[in-house]
Amino acid sequence: MKRILVTITLAAAAAWIMATPAAAQGHSQSHSGGGSAAAGSMGGGHGVDASGTSGPRAPGQLLTQNTQLSSKLSSLLPAGTDLQTAASGFRNLGQFVAAVHVSHNLNIPFDQLKCTELATTAACPGMTVPSKSSHLGQAIQTLKPTISSTDSKSAAKQAEKEASADMNQ
Repeated sequence: MKRILVTITLAAAAAWIMATPAAAQGHSQSHSGGGSAAAGSMGGGHGVDASGTSGPRAPGQLLTQNTQLSSKLSSLLPAGTDLQTAASGFRNLGQFVAAVHVSHNLNIPFDQLKCTELATTAACPGMTVPSKSSHLGQAIQTLKPTISSTDSKSAAKQAEKEASADMNQ
């Protein structure tokens, strides 16, 4: 009886261990015809590039590969805005796309929003660099102080939903 119980326990443990790596891989978010890494998760920054190297990729690099998203974002930014320059400094494509949507939705100049959110010298050419970076909701609150904290958080969430929808097209 003991021998059977030990055998069953070991078999169950082995099955569990074998299933764990497969479960950790999750479900792919790629879409048919969308070989672009930009069509994946909100971060959208991992994959294998043309040189065969893998790892995180800059938002600008992903925009170069996803012309449909690039066209959409160009229409939301002021005419003549260089997407590569606009995207530089953001951690991932989702953060950049959400910032573009906030800028467009709330009529906040993109360069000011980027400077407030990232707070780096590179993100703030000709502007005073904030002492610390802000998440999107805080940046909205800073640049539009008449908007309540609740409304700024809602605007950030809405922009993140729009960004996610754009990247999954």
